[in-house]
Amino acid sequence: MQLPLWFSIATFVGLTVLLLADLAIVARRPHEPSVKEASLWVGFYVGLALLFGVVLLAVTDAESATEFYAGWLTEYSLSVDNLFVFVIIMARFKVPRKLQQEALMVGIIIALVLRGLFILAGAAVIERFVWVFYLFGVFLIYTAINLVRNHDEEDDYEENAFIRRMRKVLPMTPDFQGSKIRVTEGGKKLWTPMIVVFLALGTTDLLFALDSIPAIFGLTREPFIVFTANVFALMGLRQLYFLLGGLLKRLVYLSTGLAVILAFIGVKLILEAVHENQLPFAGHRPPLESVPTIPTWLSLTVILGVLVVATVASLLKTRGDLAATDEQAPDTGAAPAAASGTREPEAGEPGRAAVGDRPVGGLG
Repeated sequence: MQLPLWFSIATFVGLTVLLLADLAIVARRPHEPSVKEASLWVGFYVGLALLFGVVLLAVTDAESATEFYAGWLTEYSLSVDNLFVFVIIMARFKVPRKLQQEALMVGIIIALVLRGLFILAGAAVIERFVWVFYLFGVFLIYTAINLVRNHDEEDDYEENAFIRRMRKVLPMTPDFQGSKIRVTEGGKKLWTPMIVVFLALGTTDLLFALDSIPAIFGLTREPFIVFTANVFALMGLRQLYFLLGGLLKRLVYLSTGLAVILAFIGVKLILEAVHENQLPFAGHRPPLESVPTIPTWLSLTVILGVLVVATVASLLKTRGDLAATDEQAPDTGAAPAAASGTREPEAGEPGRAAVGDRPVGGLG
């Protein structure tokens, strides 16, 4: 891909300005966005990603634009799965609703910085050791198998070692102090729980990048496309968090769809590694024409098709489940608890809602 220098500079400057402007808006007026507001912002970021692909087509070629769209769709779908854990984190730390926007925004920025470093390291390794695609491919297939095997198991958020350490060493206030991360009480400088929330969101997303970054490298080897696809996928994640809300509980086949996508990309990676004749363990070199390859347009078609099928199947199944629940529930004049997916929290317990097979809270 021949990428003009001016285009690269303009892209990074534009994305940086957009992220800073978004952060300034959130910091100036912390609030819980309405469905209409969240819808407009999600539509804006999706439209921006689609437009960027068109511009990339005009500046470079069709292959690069197709790789961007395939990578963006993959990262975006994996990011939706991340929302389940983000909801749990918000409930775990009891983040007030009006502060959740800023927490998500800062956490996403931290994730972008960490992913950028991860992408640079991955690109350097791939450039020098093409056989690493074997490892990436096997890892993605292993991840896909685990997604299917653990589909019916409940997810729960566990603080990583870094977060646990921060909670022990940082002198911290018991409650949130608005969106501040540092305050003075009794002449002492104290941190607020918001700093731990920021770090939890950022570092947790980095763990998700362990499968999403190898997945997108299976679609393109251009670090520019990998990074911009990640940026566009994460930029609208904050608004998507509020827009989906209770809809998350209806995406019961999302994990299955993601498993199919990851397994497909894993196979693609292995085929590409074999096709490039980089077999460090084999004593022979197979003829290149005997090894099939998967073109980018086919990857984009498979990814889009799997996401559509998983979404439609999820909505149809949960609609049937909700209808059956409504028929069985007694007519008491109130919404059945099973249909609404909520229950009254016990004393001292944050509100929680059942999202598919995942126990979550914070969006209710």
